[in-house]
Amino acid sequence: MAIQSLVIILVVLLLLLALGVPIAYSIGISALVAILQTVPLDVSVVTAAQRTFVGMSKFSLTAIPFFILAGNLMNQGGIAKRLVDFVMAILGKLPGALLVTNAGANALFGAISGSASAAAAAVGSMVKEGEEELGYDPALCAATNGASAPSGLLIPPSNALITYSLASGGTSVAALFLGGYVPGFLWALCCIVVGVILAKRKGYKGSEGKYDWKNLGSATVRALPALSLIVIVIGGIVAGVFTATEGSAIAVVYALILGIFYRNITLKSFWEIVVSSAKMSGMVVFLIGVSNILGWVMAFMQIPQAVSAALLGLTDNYFLILLIMNVILLIAGTFMDVTPAILIFTPLFLPIVKTFGMHPVHFGLILVYNLCIGNITPPVGNTLFVSIKVGNTTLAKTIPYMLWYYAAILIGLLLVTYIPALSIGLPAAAGLI
Repeated sequence: MAIQSLVIILVVLLLLLALGVPIAYSIGISALVAILQTVPLDVSVVTAAQRTFVGMSKFSLTAIPFFILAGNLMNQGGIAKRLVDFVMAILGKLPGALLVTNAGANALFGAISGSASAAAAAVGSMVKEGEEELGYDPALCAATNGASAPSGLLIPPSNALITYSLASGGTSVAALFLGGYVPGFLWALCCIVVGVILAKRKGYKGSEGKYDWKNLGSATVRALPALSLIVIVIGGIVAGVFTATEGSAIAVVYALILGIFYRNITLKSFWEIVVSSAKMSGMVVFLIGVSNILGWVMAFMQIPQAVSAALLGLTDNYFLILLIMNVILLIAGTFMDVTPAILIFTPLFLPIVKTFGMHPVHFGLILVYNLCIGNITPPVGNTLFVSIKVGNTTLAKTIPYMLWYYAAILIGLLLVTYIPALSIGLPAAAGLI
């Protein structure tokens, strides 16, 4: 019955998505169709409504709208240029200086803004003029920009990690945030390495002359106010000075003050940012609420236990089971956004990995790393298409370069999957797990 219910959920979900039904409605309807096998219509509908409101009424959810607002304020606040200059001052001597600068700046801007697409648009636009002047291949630039942008989604503050915390039943946000640094910077490092390799093949050189310490100091001072957001908010959460929710409110105040100080936020633009953030927050919170129906159905029908038994029936090899999960997540990520995928697959796979003794923080970072790859893979791949548009090139020209980046990022995924210390080393050292 459990496997049959899972099949019904997946078939109805995919059918509704193919018909263009919004993901939140698709999740709720598919869960209701599955539970109607054993529960009367009136009972199931009332219970579904109750579960939706229960899912949306969690206090910890408040952090998501605040971080979304803080990210949008940062996007408007004019920090992209400062971060690009900062990274350029550090990495400018490497071959293909602007490529590696793009990758490094994307990691920082993506972490601050909370959006891979925003990072690709903002940072990509900042380095585009210089790349054109130096004769860089636009397709290579677009590939570098798109491939590196999702790295910031792993580096805190991360809404994806907060969503996982909720979906997993309360995994420590502080531990997840601290654990996200190594996988996030590993992703960025993979892109930088590939960028250097491709730059050498193309003959793109770095800046000449001695290392400019004065320029580095000036760039650091200019970027420090923006970088301080990460230090203040994450440092306070990890140290236990305030909760993730309180930290998100502090982030909003800090981002607003910074935007006003830089004179990039006006009363009119502030109102537009608030409205945009409210719309985005409403979609995310409603999605989390509706996904609570799915979690209830899975628990009621004992679907995770059935899936666990089915996988263990195929093999009891821990490494193979993780590989199978990664393949499933990679496929799902090609047509699903990160947030709904986290809400669907966490209750499905987390109980399985727990039987092998995997820590929820480790699994959460595997899950988010994996699903972030979907941001740069067709047919959805929003971040990839944003970078192609910014680079004024085509998908056909960009994909050959993307294959290099896919290979490197997948190597990073395998490292995160099979070396737990990359994810839980820092939280364990800080006494959070």
